[in-house]
Amino acid sequence: MFQQFQTPNYASFWLRFAAALIDGLLMMAVFCPIGFALGTLGAVTGGGGGEAAQAAFAGIQLIFQIFSFVLGWLYEALLESSSWQGTVGKKLLGIRVTDMYGNRIGFGRATGRHFAKLVSQIICLIGFIMAAFTEKRQGLHDMIAGTLVLEGAPATGGFGVTLDQPPPPPPSDFGGYRG
Repeated sequence: MFQQFQTPNYASFWLRFAAALIDGLLMMAVFCPIGFALGTLGAVTGGGGGEAAQAAFAGIQLIFQIFSFVLGWLYEALLESSSWQGTVGKKLLGIRVTDMYGNRIGFGRATGRHFAKLVSQIICLIGFIMAAFTEKRQGLHDMIAGTLVLEGAPATGGFGVTLDQPPPPPPSDFGGYRG
């Protein structure tokens, strides 16, 4: 009567998979050239470089791994908590990450969701596959973080709710008492 509610349109497993594939290809485009350069450097210097050169190369590889880890986390957490509500792949496919009420999530929840994906990966990707079979199309990481992935543009009020103003309250019959 006061609000017109729409049923949320949960993003399908395959739509989410395609968004993850796009994001993976984007990350590969960034990191493969760097990895190739490091591999080439290691091949060139590894033959006769000695112990000091090998230690330096191992240090460079470690720095690259840490950089990749941090960049992947920031990519997801910053974009999912932004007005886009999703990564580039999600944005291209018209899906977005929300809280359980259809509202934009904050950086902390997006960070939790990102790291909860490690749990989904550790258990043979079962946590991701769950999104194909759960009622709200949630993966394990979504359940842990309390998030949903929805299709369509964000709407004010969450879940595509049209916020109509309720009618004014009836006049009081209790002599002005509004307890």
